Amino acid sequence: MDRPIIINLPKILDKRGNLSFFEYPNQLPFEILRTYWIYDVPGGQVRGSHAFKQQQEFIIALSGSFDVVLNDGQKEERFSLNRSYKGLYIPNMYWRSIENFSTNSLALIVSDKLYNEGDYVRDFEEFKIMKNG
Repeated sequence: MDRPIIINLPKILDKRGNLSFFEYPNQLPFEILRTYWIYDVPGGQVRGSHAFKQQQEFIIALSGSFDVVLNDGQKEERFSLNRSYKGLYIPNMYWRSIENFSTNSLALIVSDKLYNEGDYVRDFEEFKIMKNG
């Protein structure tokens, strides 16, 4: 996959509580090497604001809601995540920001790479040059 896409996850309904999951290769297009989560975000704060040269990610709202704003260097697209059975796949070289966090929201992010500061692009103008030549 070379475009961001919402992936619908399996949803197992049970009167005791529902269950959803994701795994490679059935739902995710990559093997998971790193997992992290974002929580307790103060009102009005924005997380992210960077791109990855190589890393792919999958983001899911385990609790609450937030928006993921993606830019491919030419146009912007907004994805609202608010269901624990839907996640957003983000290929490498997309500028991403996460904003509009609801109270008590929990964002789970899984990645196909270990943390590597050298993979980050933290300047938007530099990103646009890298992406568009």
